[in-house]
Amino acid sequence: MPEVVDAGQRIQVVGPSCAGKSTLGEELARRLGLDFIELDALFWLPNWTEPSEAAFVEKLAAASASGRWVMAGNYFRHTSEQFWGDIDTVVWLDFPLRTVLPRIVRRSWRRHRRNELLWGTNYERFWPMWKLWRLDSLLGYTLRRHRQYGERLRGAQADERFAHIRWVRLRNANEVRRWLDGVGES
Repeated sequence: MPEVVDAGQRIQVVGPSCAGKSTLGEELARRLGLDFIELDALFWLPNWTEPSEAAFVEKLAAASASGRWVMAGNYFRHTSEQFWGDIDTVVWLDFPLRTVLPRIVRRSWRRHRRNELLWGTNYERFWPMWKLWRLDSLLGYTLRRHRQYGERLRGAQADERFAHIRWVRLRNANEVRRWLDGVGES
């Protein structure tokens, strides 16, 4: 029998690209009866344009107004300042590069091949991701940021301002399934 988990009513799922943040976030929101907020959908404007700082903060405030949500995505600069003072739980999908890099390739290829609409008017850009030196390369971005995310989250866990947060660090899909099995049960 899985351990029963009280995840709270304000939850953020963070981690590298293709760790499963949105998938887990949607399932958590469904099980707990909370709003689901996908940060990439709020952030990206048509043609992969970034919004102004003020516009994104405004969108975040509107999307989270209920006070009962699961948020999927990183955007640490915005979320830690705006939400972590009141957040209940941060679920960190701390998957290794050997897991997420192949997932990035498979997901990007699938989205590209199917011409899937992502956010706004944006579609997957498969071929640029192989140019690791470019800023719009998802593979390059993940390789450059993976260690930095880990350091940032370990630092946040040690930060007294965030001592009230329940930290859940999951390192693989089996740990995610086991943890999720206990959520929403009572």
